[in-house]
Amino acid sequence: MSRSQSRPIQLPSLGPQEALAPRPLQPAVQNPSSHSRASLRGPLPWGLSCLLALQHFLVLASALCASHLLLLRSLPPGILSYSPAHLLASSFFSCGVSTALQTWMGSRLPLVQVPSFEFLAPALVLVNQKLPLAIQTPGNSSGTLHPCERPDCHSLELWNDSLREVSGAVVVSGLLQGTLGLLGVPGHLFRHCGPLVLAPSLVVAGLSAHREVALFCSSHWGLALLLILLMVVCSQHLGSCQLPPCPWRPASTSPTCTCMPAFRLLSVLVPVACVWVLSALLGLRADPELSAPSEALWFWLPHPVEWVWPMLTPRALAAGISMALAASISSLGCYALCGRLLHLPSPPPHACSRGLSLEGLGSVLAGLLGSPMGTASSFPNVGTVSLFQAGSQRVAYLVGLFCVGLGLSPKLTQLLATIPLPVLGGILGVTQAVVLATGFSSFHLADIDSGRNVFIVGFSIFMALLMPRWLRGAPDLLSTGWSPLDVLLHSLLTEPIFLGGFLGFLLENTISGTRLERGLGQGLPSSFAAHEAQMPQKSKQKATEEYELPAPLQNLCPCIPQPIRCLCPLPEEPWNDEGGSAEPGETAEMLPGFGEQCPRSSRELRSH
Repeated sequence: MSRSQSRPIQLPSLGPQEALAPRPLQPAVQNPSSHSRASLRGPLPWGLSCLLALQHFLVLASALCASHLLLLRSLPPGILSYSPAHLLASSFFSCGVSTALQTWMGSRLPLVQVPSFEFLAPALVLVNQKLPLAIQTPGNSSGTLHPCERPDCHSLELWNDSLREVSGAVVVSGLLQGTLGLLGVPGHLFRHCGPLVLAPSLVVAGLSAHREVALFCSSHWGLALLLILLMVVCSQHLGSCQLPPCPWRPASTSPTCTCMPAFRLLSVLVPVACVWVLSALLGLRADPELSAPSEALWFWLPHPVEWVWPMLTPRALAAGISMALAASISSLGCYALCGRLLHLPSPPPHACSRGLSLEGLGSVLAGLLGSPMGTASSFPNVGTVSLFQAGSQRVAYLVGLFCVGLGLSPKLTQLLATIPLPVLGGILGVTQAVVLATGFSSFHLADIDSGRNVFIVGFSIFMALLMPRWLRGAPDLLSTGWSPLDVLLHSLLTEPIFLGGFLGFLLENTISGTRLERGLGQGLPSSFAAHEAQMPQKSKQKATEEYELPAPLQNLCPCIPQPIRCLCPLPEEPWNDEGGSAEPGETAEMLPGFGEQCPRSSRELRSH
């Protein structure tokens, strides 16, 4: 095939149609930060979808294993009456179901659901405040209690009860999130979250995981740095390198040539595979808490009565409230971040409410299955979308399918738990850095030179990082004498993203400032209105359709009771006033610069 016959294959979007339809290239935009979305139509090729889904699955598995490992490390060895592989399998299963539901009828964004670190702090508070205690040590007048190490302390049963209590907190968290979503609370609050609320939350979300990342990388800094270096080189330095043109023949079209940025699209799979193999050659073993040999089944069907029912106590209720608030703030930040990366308008209220409702349902399922972690939208996977510069509903569905399949086989889950710790640290380090950078880049939407805005940003970020560190160093300073209240206060004040979002929201809506100063634009009720104002009107109208319910469910909206009608787009909402009907596949799920025509003079990716 000659070079002159090459035509661009526009990589597909969220639509259901199966045929690829090449479209003319749009003229380049001078400002790369404000360029329009690529024109995309049709679904992704199955091969590319599977590759992207596999890499998102690796990121999900890293976050899931990391959160469970941090929790299990806080327990004394040998206290679980069941295999950790079954614990991971139940979490994978609930993540897969939650991801599929979220993509189909939730926020409709290609967001992967994962046990986030927002569930970890309350879980650790519950576990650490229920240590088996011995009688006062003889000769110790301070009255300090020490962990019981005698054979008659029955620590095994006590720690199983603690994990049941954590599962109960996860159920409470899911019920609270679902209730808030059904009442439309997230959508109403999101209208008042400008860039000075969401951007500090994203910065804090990126920074708050640095301790855990350093902990995993410290097991072998050489391998961790090698993985980080390979991911940076593949996604950034070699991001514009193309595969040799290969013939591709869509139905009823002439021969065409597609050029894809291969290194960027494989910037997770290739580095992880290389470092994982190198770790095996060096004899570096995974953490024994998750990968220890045990009698795991090849197939099982997760169900609530597998072990015992979750334990609902006042302490679990307090921890569940903390989990729900922190996970809700985290997920709202994920919605805004993913929409901005895909060059969509910020999510409308009905999409936010539906998304949090289904995340709550996923957490309830996880808690009933015995998992100590709920489900929430994954910041690391959103960072992966930025690395690939590609996002797709089909990819999200495939990730959910992978998770459900792995959740049915604890034996396969046990094999996945052998991911070396440097790999966990390297993946989380790069993806969290992308989230951090995106948070900083969002400040330009507001007047950052304003003294009011400078104070809100600095105070929110600094206090959100200061309070958790202070309480970790002096946990006894906050003691009211009532255990549930202690759990609630410790859980909330050790959640950096809750503190960042709460302080930013409080200061943003109590300190006077103009709408232009706050970055809310000219009357647009959107958290990223300044960004949306730069979008072409036609693109904006069609992009808003991405958040609507699927057609079969839209027909049920008139039958929904009025109290929960907030889950459906209403005609009086400004989101629908501007929206128009989009073609089934004409949506934005890729970032610009993807699937472009090969230049005649070189194979470098044409910049916009």
